[in-house]
Amino acid sequence: MIFRLTLACLFAALAGCATTGEGDPRDPLEPLNRKVFAFNDALDNAVARPVATVYHEYVPGPLRTYARNFFANIGDIFIGVNNILQGKPGDGLQDWARFLFNSTIGVFGINDVASDMGFEKHNEDFGQTFGRWGVGEGAYLVLPLLGPSTLRDGVGQAIDIYADPLTDVRPISLRTTAYALRFTGNRADLLDAGRLLEEAALDRYVFLRDAFLQRRRNLVYDGEPPREARPRYEEEEEKPQPPQPEKPSTQ
Repeated sequence: MIFRLTLACLFAALAGCATTGEGDPRDPLEPLNRKVFAFNDALDNAVARPVATVYHEYVPGPLRTYARNFFANIGDIFIGVNNILQGKPGDGLQDWARFLFNSTIGVFGINDVASDMGFEKHNEDFGQTFGRWGVGEGAYLVLPLLGPSTLRDGVGQAIDIYADPLTDVRPISLRTTAYALRFTGNRADLLDAGRLLEEAALDRYVFLRDAFLQRRRNLVYDGEPPREARPRYEEEEEKPQPPQPEKPSTQ
């Protein structure tokens, strides 16, 4: 269901890309994005944040850590695939080694023994892989339920969802419970960040958009992004001006 919804939103966005506004050139769909952002925000305030707050306050910390580690361990499978596709076989093998050790010694991944053994945890997805392959990020896009994205990352997210090992869990009730637990845990981990955002940002939409785009660029280039080309008018403003001749005194 989420996979089909993501694709539908992407097709709708692609259809509307011909119409651009006068705002940030990275965000030609800002009017639509703001409406989706408001919908997501209302849903978060009504459901996701209250549930995450209860989860954080009443579920013991060790149990929350076990759940977080379990889902992170599953994610290492395709993190390794993406590292391989990005031309980083050493990192990919580390990801699969993490999955092996955490799934066995770590008891189905609830204990992150691989980190204690020196195997670094990575963060890779298909959107980053497309970026490493040279695919442009495209227009900024806010997806229903999924939040900030771009056209490139939206396609990547659709593949991530389709390839998610949880999609093969049966029965459906168990799979739904696993999705809900993972989402609730992730939202609970962002409670403090959400409070700081509400206090610091005058326009939360703009703040989140800029932070997301900067973070994704850093992730694509593993923290070392190339220098972005600046608009020509900015470069002209910074050019040193030749000294102006002094006007002769009229006195």
